[in-house]
Amino acid sequence: MHEKDPVARNLAISLDEARAGYARITMRVGDHMVNAYGTTHGGYSFILADTAFGLASNNRGRKSFAQAAHITFMTFGKPGELLTAVAEERSVSGRTGIFDATVYGEDGRVVAEFNGLSRAVKGPSGV
Repeated sequence: MHEKDPVARNLAISLDEARAGYARITMRVGDHMVNAYGTTHGGYSFILADTAFGLASNNRGRKSFAQAAHITFMTFGKPGELLTAVAEERSVSGRTGIFDATVYGEDGRVVAEFNGLSRAVKGPSGV
């Protein structure tokens, strides 16, 4: 799934680890990812967290999609910084899953907290 994701490819998002209910990925903040204040645009932090969520929720052999997502920005990334997103399954019941993802800065600070709700559908996940 990660290899087929054009967004991940275009943003140079690297997959560090993926297993059932878990994913860890990284992305270096490029100059094109900063806002008028010179900090990482929140949309890129969301993309990173959402991508980790997608990988964590799709590696049980079932295809799933985001049904809902929420993010809280705690601070910001900096140009050139390597951000890491770690997504973990919290609960799965039937076709619905709850996942949390945290985006970290290089120094270990929490950049953002993400919560996603997944919905499994028919078909293989491709992960």
